[in-house]
Amino acid sequence: MCGMLSVIFVILIFGFLFVESFTFLKNFGIFRFITGKHWFPASNPPSFGILPLIIGSILITFGACIIAIPISIMSALFISEIAPENLRDFLKFLIELMAAIPSVIIGFIGMIILVPFIKKTFNLSTGLTAFSGSIVLAFMSMPTMISISEDAIHSVPWKYKEGAIALGATKWQTIRKVVLKAAMPGIIAAIMLGIGRIIGETMAVMMVTGNASNIPKTIFVPVRTMTATIAAEMGETVRGSMHYRSLFAIGLILFLITFIINLIADLFLRKIRR
Repeated sequence: MCGMLSVIFVILIFGFLFVESFTFLKNFGIFRFITGKHWFPASNPPSFGILPLIIGSILITFGACIIAIPISIMSALFISEIAPENLRDFLKFLIELMAAIPSVIIGFIGMIILVPFIKKTFNLSTGLTAFSGSIVLAFMSMPTMISISEDAIHSVPWKYKEGAIALGATKWQTIRKVVLKAAMPGIIAAIMLGIGRIIGETMAVMMVTGNASNIPKTIFVPVRTMTATIAAEMGETVRGSMHYRSLFAIGLILFLITFIINLIADLFLRKIRR
């Protein structure tokens, strides 16, 4: 019943977004909406192009994944397979504590400490860049990735490890060729949940990325994400207006992107299990 309710809720969310955005997409055009290079909803005439928002979201997500995934997997391996028991419990407690930090606090710390540091280090005109957003979102997603990956690694049966050691494998060979492969479905699930956290984050990314709706040429320029656009503009729109419905259309596109990513991950997981 819980599984069926989850499916029903997802369908209802999709239906709600579709109904609210259908009029806008019909009048403005979905292809024009996705490929438009300018987002100026208050201009005359208004421009509703979300290509800069899509590219900004993908750029920040990609950068955060490059930082978070290797660190998270290595941390999970260290906690589960290498660290002494007392240190393991302490590290798991710290990771759970990190996961409980509100996103606005992380965004505030990033704005006060990280942004000036990046500006000074890379000699930029502003530290409010996609790179800053990637670092902040990587930090926010790592507790989820580490915790679930560690559970997956810890769940690998001892007989797998004992069999590898009995055959003469070193501890590193056992970890790399046996433990990692056996735990890979759980690790990929952890990565997908972390990516979901990255894509869906709003407040922290809005505080450190500069919110400039331009197509970025490098990771060291200000960008704006789809989630930040919805959060920043929803409270200022007239209910039922084109601008109002365009924000629901952004939510619909974001929903579809997330659905496609999870579908690809599920297909990949099934291939690994086989």
